[in-house]
Amino acid sequence: MVANELRVNSKTMANTAVNNSYHVDLAELMRVYETNYAKLNALVPRSAQVGHVCCYQAANMTYQLQVGEITKYTTLVDICQSDDVPVFPLPKMSVRLYHDARVAEVCSSEHINRVKPIYHYPNDKMLQKDEKAQLNRFLGDWLTFCLKHGISKTTII
Repeated sequence: MVANELRVNSKTMANTAVNNSYHVDLAELMRVYETNYAKLNALVPRSAQVGHVCCYQAANMTYQLQVGEITKYTTLVDICQSDDVPVFPLPKMSVRLYHDARVAEVCSSEHINRVKPIYHYPNDKMLQKDEKAQLNRFLGDWLTFCLKHGISKTTII
């Protein structure tokens, strides 16, 4: 009887693991995008042109935001840590700001050229199913850190 219960429980657990697929929480992701947009807008000058660089000092670490592209409705900002030997290295990211929708999303990070909404797991790069959501939440946390503790190395207009 115990052996039968174990078989039934292991089958139930296996079915739960297979059926427990990741679904994007669109409302949550859009909230993250909207708050990231507001935070990033506070760090990038309104008059910035392509190639403009902003540097921030936060907790003895230097971070750099560089405007890579400006179109009518979007701006692409590259974010990286510019210390010679980073203590807590920030992954290099490209973030696109959509001015008409007032949202910002991570487009690429480190060795991911294009961040997909969902990854099948396991995969070759061992990316998490919700990698895009995690990167965007991390960006939000990092932007909050910079806004609370950062000092601009140049005057922001």
